[in-house]
Amino acid sequence: MPDSSIQEWIQKMNNGNEEAFRVIYEQSKGHVYSTVSLLLSNKQDVYDVVNEVYAELLRSLPKYDFQKPFRPWLTGLTIRQVNNWNRKLWRRFRLYERSHNLATNDPIPDSADVVLLNEHRSELLQLVQMLPYKQKMVIVLRYYHDHTFEEISELLEIPVGTVKSRHHTALAKLRKHASYSISKDEGGFTSCPSKIN
Repeated sequence: MPDSSIQEWIQKMNNGNEEAFRVIYEQSKGHVYSTVSLLLSNKQDVYDVVNEVYAELLRSLPKYDFQKPFRPWLTGLTIRQVNNWNRKLWRRFRLYERSHNLATNDPIPDSADVVLLNEHRSELLQLVQMLPYKQKMVIVLRYYHDHTFEEISELLEIPVGTVKSRHHTALAKLRKHASYSISKDEGGFTSCPSKIN
């Protein structure tokens, strides 16, 4: 749906039109779901976070700038909700960690081991999920949502140089562990098999 059309629906939704919300939801739910799914390690949390995205969408609409495209704005809102969710999980984990340490001296499993337990559809998704969160965000926005480095910089509110640095580091890690090649021009993924060194 063109931005001009969706902005008309946004205006209607701001005026309390329920049909407008349904239209925007249907047009954007695939984008939101894929973003959340790619960024969260625990797939059981995806629907909860998607619900929070649309609740926040309703709260944030009065602040939406109609001079800017809707999709990047929604992506930024989605990322913020994922970050909020991860912060909540981290606080819960830290509380659990403290109580667990009081009860036992058993070592706490490494977070990377927890990620490895999750099942994914492809080797690429497995590798992306293993990246540190900040690098994973850049890879998801760059290759799964086709954002430029400048757009990613704006969405994450970090310098373009930082985006490129995280991008470079993430690709180096993916190349190191991938059993397929990753082209070096723009870091695009290809299916050509290559040996693992």
